[in-house]
Amino acid sequence: MTTWLIALPMLVAVFCASRWLIRRCGRTALRWILAANALLVGGALVLLIVALNGGGAHAAPAVATARTSGSGSAALIGAAIAVAGSSIGAAIAVAYTGAAALAVMSERPEMFGRAMVIVGLAEGIAIYGLVVAIILIGKS
Repeated sequence: MTTWLIALPMLVAVFCASRWLIRRCGRTALRWILAANALLVGGALVLLIVALNGGGAHAAPAVATARTSGSGSAALIGAAIAVAGSSIGAAIAVAYTGAAALAVMSERPEMFGRAMVIVGLAEGIAIYGLVVAIILIGKS
């Protein structure tokens, strides 16, 4: 919670500063912002590669671990990708089917049941991603 209390005002300040720079300097500021974003993504990829290769600090040798490879962290990253991808897909599907369901129900209110079933099927995509994530975490 403390992280969000610190990070949220900083994000708002960065957003406002970038909007001001784009209005003032135009394309030059946009290029600088894109370069900074590319640098941050590159740094994140380096950290991801280091984490998957098992680099960095290790536990003391007295503590024996069953896994010596990075397969556990790879499974956790895969679970995170599964949940994120399925949630984004479900959000897009629910947006379109929900809008269509409201349009149908405004003309024919008796179609409520069918419309909600279709919206529920779209929401099932997120549940499938959650199931895959649970399976992946169980294997790690």
